[in-house]
Amino acid sequence: MTKHIFVTGGVVSSLGKGITCAAVGMLLENRGLKIALQKLDPYINVDPGTMSPYQHGEVYVTEDGAETDLDLGHYERFTDAVLSKDCNYTTGKIYREVIRKERAGDYLGSTVQVVPHITDEIKAAIRSLDDDATDVIITELGGTVGDIESLPFLEAIRQFALEVGRANVLFIHLTLLPYLRASGEAKTKPTQHSVAKLREIGIQPDILICRSEQGFDEGMRAKISLFCNVEKDAVIDEMDVEHTIYQVPVELAEQGLDDQIISRLRLETPKPLDLTAWNAMIERVKSPKGSVRIAVVGKYIELHDAYKSIYESLDHAGIANEVAIDLVKVQAEDVVDRGAAALLGDVDGILVPGGFGDRGIEGKILAVRYAREQGVPYFGICLGMQVAVIEFARSVLGLEDANSTEMDLVTRDPVISLLDEQQQITDKGGTMRLGGYKCRLGEGTRAADAYGRAEVVERHRHRYEFNNAYRQRFEENGAVIAGVNPDRDLVEIVEIADHPWFVGVQFHPEFKSKPIAEHPLFGAFVRAAMHRRDAEKNGAGGEAVNDERLERV
Repeated sequence: MTKHIFVTGGVVSSLGKGITCAAVGMLLENRGLKIALQKLDPYINVDPGTMSPYQHGEVYVTEDGAETDLDLGHYERFTDAVLSKDCNYTTGKIYREVIRKERAGDYLGSTVQVVPHITDEIKAAIRSLDDDATDVIITELGGTVGDIESLPFLEAIRQFALEVGRANVLFIHLTLLPYLRASGEAKTKPTQHSVAKLREIGIQPDILICRSEQGFDEGMRAKISLFCNVEKDAVIDEMDVEHTIYQVPVELAEQGLDDQIISRLRLETPKPLDLTAWNAMIERVKSPKGSVRIAVVGKYIELHDAYKSIYESLDHAGIANEVAIDLVKVQAEDVVDRGAAALLGDVDGILVPGGFGDRGIEGKILAVRYAREQGVPYFGICLGMQVAVIEFARSVLGLEDANSTEMDLVTRDPVISLLDEQQQITDKGGTMRLGGYKCRLGEGTRAADAYGRAEVVERHRHRYEFNNAYRQRFEENGAVIAGVNPDRDLVEIVEIADHPWFVGVQFHPEFKSKPIAEHPLFGAFVRAAMHRRDAEKNGAGGEAVNDERLERV
C-alpha cells in the first residue's frame, strides 16, 4: 500500500516546509523509493496564476500546464518526481469542484457542508496521486496550524489517517525555536503550543523538525520530546544552513531522518543512502574557483521569491562551471532614471526575466540595447525575449513605434502581438499558453550548440508572441530565428548573429534546471559571461563566443 507523509507547519509561516518536503523526497528517492509530492494551499484563489508576485512569489508551471505554488519548484529541483496539476490543490479548487457537483445534483439533495463534503474532496485530491507504482506520497499543508483557513485540510488528513490505517501515515510537524539574544537561549514554548493545537484537532505528530538559528542540545531535545509527546530520536534539528539550501537533506540525513521515516512506515528500501553526487555538488558551492557578475533586470526585484527559479537556475549553472554567481538585482524602472551604463557597466552578463504589464518596459528595453551594443552576453526569458525583439525593431529596423500590443494596442508596428487563440478570451486565470511545447532548433545556432540536439520541449506561460509578419525583415537584418514550434510555426528563440552571445526565448527554461543538472541555456549563458569576464581582464573586446570551444573550469 502507498504510504503517506503529511507535513504541517507551526509557530510562523515561511519556515521552509517546501524545502523540507523536497529534502525528504530526495532522501527517500536515494533509498530507491518512488515518491510523489503535493501541496495543499488554504487560499481561496483557484491557483496562484492571477496573484501578484509581491504577494505570492513566482508562479511555477508544470509540464501539463498547471500554474502552481513555487514550492513545486523545490520539489522538482530536489527530486525526479514528475509533477502535474494534481500536485497543487487550493481551497478555491476544492470548493469549485464541490459546487460543480452540487449543481450537477451529485449529492442527491444533501445539505452540502464542510464535513463531510469539503473534507471528502480534499481526501480525493490526496488520493489523486495514488497508484501502484508510488511508494510514498509527501503532502505539504500550506499555512500555519491555528489558521482558520487550514482547518478543513487538517480535519481531512486526520480522517484520512483513520481510513487508510495509522500505520500507513506519518505526520511531520515543522516548527520554530526562536532564539532570544538577550537571554542567549532558544525557547521551546511556541513549539509546545503548536503541537498542542495539532493535538486538539486530533493529530499527534510522529516527527518534529525544529527550525533553529543556533541549534539545540540533548537537554532541549529531551524537553521537547517530553512536552510534545514525541520520541526523543524523532526530534530533529533543522538549523539554518550556511552556504546553500541543498545542504538541508544532508543535515537531515546526518540525524537519521530517512531511517526514522522508513522504520515508522515499515518500508523496505532497495538500497542504502548514497549522497556522493549530492555532496560533490555542495563542495563545488562551498569552494568556487571564481565568480561572475550577472545582472537580473526585472520589475519585481524587491521580492526574491518573484524570480526564485531564475536565481536557482543561475546558481545551478554556476555550480556546473565552478563559479559563484555574483547577483546584481536591477529594478527596470531605475535603468530609465539612472542610465544603463551606470547600473550595468560592471556586469559580465545581463538577464531579463518574464513579467506582465507595461511598468518597467522601457527600462528593460534600454538594458537590452546596452547588452546588444556593448557585446555583453544577454539572456531574455519570455518578456525578456519580447523586449529584445522590440529593441531590435526600433534600433536596427528603424521602426520607432515598434511595440507589443500588450503595451500599446494601436502601435503601428506590433512586432509582438496577441496569440490568435487568445483573441476572444476574457478570463485571466489558467487561460494562457501553458505547459510543455516542442521547439525545433536551427542548425548551428547558439541554442542548438547549448542543447546538443535538434528538438526540445520547454514550458510556456504567455499570451503574446513574435509577429511572423516581421520575420523576414528581422532575418534580413542580422536576427536569427533559432527555434520554432514545429506544429504552429511560432517563433520560440531569437538570436543575434554578430553578437558574442545574445539569446531570447519565449519559454521558461528555469523550470527545468536542477542543482546536479543545470539547464543547457543557463550553462551556456554563464560560460559566455565567464568568457567576457576573462576577456575584460585581458583587455580584449567582445568577440563572439562559440560554446563548443569553451572549456569548463
